[in-house]
Amino acid sequence: MMRARARLVVEAVGPRSVIRVLESAAPLTLLPRRGTRGAAVVHLVNSAAAPLGGDHLTLSVEVAPGAALRLVGVAATVALPGTGRSATHLRLTIGDGASFEHLPEPTVVTRHADHHATLTAELTGTARLRLRETLVLGRKSEAPGHLTTETHITHDARPLLRQSLTTGDPATDQSLAGLAGHKVLTTEISVGTPPPPAPVSGDWWSLVPLGPATAPRGYLATALGPDAVTASARLGAALAAATG
Repeated sequence: MMRARARLVVEAVGPRSVIRVLESAAPLTLLPRRGTRGAAVVHLVNSAAAPLGGDHLTLSVEVAPGAALRLVGVAATVALPGTGRSATHLRLTIGDGASFEHLPEPTVVTRHADHHATLTAELTGTARLRLRETLVLGRKSEAPGHLTTETHITHDARPLLRQSLTTGDPATDQSLAGLAGHKVLTTEISVGTPPPPAPVSGDWWSLVPLGPATAPRGYLATALGPDAVTASARLGAALAAATG
């Protein structure tokens, strides 16, 4: 079993965003890269086989007011079986006028894995957030293990999104109330991008506004597919609805 905590803090210095704290802990390895348009760019590298059953991994990210950060995944995360349940925690604090973009590679939940992933984000004022996630339920011709995800986002201390997902029960995964037999689920959360005023949906995708009906703060786009390519294309259709 592995316990690891990593931390990243980015602050605004004039027109640039500067990394003030960069603390890695294997398998959570943070590698800074040259930024663009004043934003800091950091690659998140999984430097060991993780998460295995029993592992607990925590990444804390703070983007100070006025700063901008892109956190980019380098390789897929593969949840593997082991001793007990594995857990990953992503904790975000995004200040007024700051922006954070997280674009990880897919998470693959292998057979017999038991994984719990939580994401907590606290936004203030005009903070902007973009998160994209792709969940692949089992490798090719493989039944998935058990997965629970939880997402908790607040804006100015008020709830903006509370969502949880549990997969791994064949009956639920095959039902229309669950994943309808699809193997890939991809989502994008955007805060600070005005969506259409009402929910819209299409062929295995949906787009839901986040926030008050009179002044939505962002959207949640969701798409299902038999494979990552199809799910990504369907997510693209949802995002097109968001912008047009």
